[in-house]
Parts: sequence; structure tokens; C-alpha cells
Amino acid sequence: MSPAVGKAGSAKLRLQAGHVVLSALAMRFPNPVLRGTLIQRYKRFLADVRLDDGRLVTATCPNTGSMLGLTSPGATVWLSENASPTRKYRFTWEMVEADLGHGPTLVGINTQHPNHLVAEAMSARRIKLLVGYPGFRREVRYGENSRIDILLECAKKGLCYVEVKNVHLSRRHGLAEFPDSVTTRGTKHLREMTNMVRAGHRAVMLFLIQRGDAKKLALARDVDADYGAAFDAALVAGVEALALRCRLTTEEIVIDRSVPIRG
Repeated sequence: MSPAVGKAGSAKLRLQAGHVVLSALAMRFPNPVLRGTLIQRYKRFLADVRLDDGRLVTATCPNTGSMLGLTSPGATVWLSENASPTRKYRFTWEMVEADLGHGPTLVGINTQHPNHLVAEAMSARRIKLLVGYPGFRREVRYGENSRIDILLECAKKGLCYVEVKNVHLSRRHGLAEFPDSVTTRGTKHLREMTNMVRAGHRAVMLFLIQRGDAKKLALARDVDADYGAAFDAALVAGVEALALRCRLTTEEIVIDRSVPIRG
């Protein structure tokens, strides 16, 4: 084992202990989600779905990733509905049912939810690793034309940069993985956070897993080797990492608990 790998491994072991969410914090869907069958996802941001009541609808797909393993025609999906007259598409794809041989589980694919869930958990002081900061801001510019998801601020502790990543990939039961496609943007974020640590600040990479069957998180190095290398370098530099799992139902998404990260 090289010295770099050894340091990264030690960092990951430290991060596995003591950071359980104090109590569940939920995001409830304002209206009942609608069950349907996926016909196709196309143009990345659209999906055709046959609802259980027979209607054929086009829904927005709020996910820029590949959604590896989650877009097979015939999959059971759930859509939220917003009847606002200003919306071009009134339906939004929220969840898909996946089964890796141990029974079906709901998987959240809406990447707009994680930042909101994490911010609410921070406001309620539900994440031990991130308590003690009286103020925070969202979408703050930093580095080289980047925006940090959440910037925690404290007169005594200083600044803490928190980057939130949505996780929904799983190719083996119990193991969530990130990323699901090559992410040059994600690699850039790791390097930016590394620079913040070197400048004397704190930085935390927070992976929010939107599937309740995950028992641990690993990097999908076969999907994006550059991201894996940047993650290792970030840990050695002092960037922290935390993975939180969600429990999903057709009524709500709940931040459930932390899970260990296996690099």
C-alpha cells in the first residue's frame, strides 16, 4: 500500500464513526405521487410514462446523469404532479422501483431534493458532523467559477464548504456507488474543495443516497477513474466525506442514517 493510499484509508475509517443523523428529517410530497410504467427516457430531461389510470404523459426528468440501471422500459415509476399553468410539463419523475434480486426498493432520481434535504437537516441541527455553525448560505460562488452547495459560517470555527452529491446507482445489493457517469464537474469540485482546505478552511463532501437498501457507499472507479483519483487526493489533503442514506416511501423522503464509505 502506498503512503497516499494509506492516508486516504485512515481518513475514510475516521469518517465512518460517530456521524449518525440524530433523528429523521422528512421531505413530504405535497400531493400523492402517481404510479406508472416507464416507456422511455429521452433527451436526458424527458420521460414518457403510462400512468396506472391509462393516461400517457410526458414528465420532466430532473437528473443530468446516465441513471445507469434505472431507465429500462417497463420499470415502475412514480411521478409528482403540479398543475401550475406556468409549467410546460405538469409531471415530474420522482422515483423508480429497482430490484437487485433481494426485493424491490424505491430509488429517488430527482437531484433537486438532496440540497434541500441536507439544508433542512442542518437548520434542525440533525447532522452531528456539521453542527456548531450558526449560519449558512447556499449556492455561494468560490474558487474558479464554481458554486458551493452550502457554506457554513462561524466566527470561531471559520468556514466549512459542503458539496452535496445525489447517489442512486447500485449494481450490487447493499452497495451504493458514485458517480453513475463521467463527471468532470464533480472532479473539479473535489479539486476546488482541496484548495479550500489548503487555504485553511474546512470542506466536506456529502453523498446523499436516495435508496433505502444501501448499507455502504463506494466509488464507481470503473465509471470515472479521474473522480476516484481526485477523491483520494482530496482525502489526503484533509477534505472530509460523509454518506447519508434516505428512506423513501410514496409519501416522503427521510434522511435515515449514515453509512460507511468504502473508497
